Amino acid sequence: MTMNETGRRANCHGVLRLDRTGVSAQADRMLRIDIYSDTVCPWCYIGKRRLERAIASRSELQVEISWRAFQLNPDMPTPGVLWANYLTTKFGAPERAESVFAAISRAGHSERIAFDFAAISQMPNTVQSHRLMRFAERFGRQDTMIETLFRAYFLDGEDIGDIETLARVAAVCGLDGLAAMAFLEGDEERNAVLSEDMRARRMGINAVPCYIVNGAYALSGAQEPEAFYPLFDLAEVAIGAE
Repeated sequence: MTMNETGRRANCHGVLRLDRTGVSAQADRMLRIDIYSDTVCPWCYIGKRRLERAIASRSELQVEISWRAFQLNPDMPTPGVLWANYLTTKFGAPERAESVFAAISRAGHSERIAFDFAAISQMPNTVQSHRLMRFAERFGRQDTMIETLFRAYFLDGEDIGDIETLARVAAVCGLDGLAAMAFLEGDEERNAVLSEDMRARRMGINAVPCYIVNGAYALSGAQEPEAFYPLFDLAEVAIGAE
């Protein structure tokens, strides 16, 4: 991740120290992790698994995770585009796409994710899926929702830009599918999603996943679990000093 020079300081662990001006002190020892990601980002799915392993290895941690919107393709038309056309535009030669997906598939296999890129027919605009994430947050189902969205897209090849598909995903997550459909047919939270994406870019985030802990430390990329330990340690030291 490339961060703006203003408002950050790098340390030897590759973790970035963010400017916390105006951020209130934490009242407890909770680690709050904001994850900027996109629902069509395979590395975000891999990164989720690796973060989960990192947290599981540090059983003493109290962690609260919030998923934040980032669009890899902010200019994507609302209906999305055919997957084949998207690959041609992005990679040109088919061999380049095959090489990239082979690397992703190998990484996914190590995390027990069976990517099926051949099943994908559509590259969606992801605003609707990010809106559904915010809807799920109201019911404490964000983590379940992102997992289900990743599975629907990368394993089952579903069009997660389609609101009927998204309503079914909501029902799978234990939410009211009809209520989710009504929500998606309106505009509620659309501006919030777009603002969140713009805020990420102003922060200097230009690649995801990006993890920000307690508003103070940032780490980018689908890092191995060991890369999170310095992040956790720095955040805990900062909490203890407050």
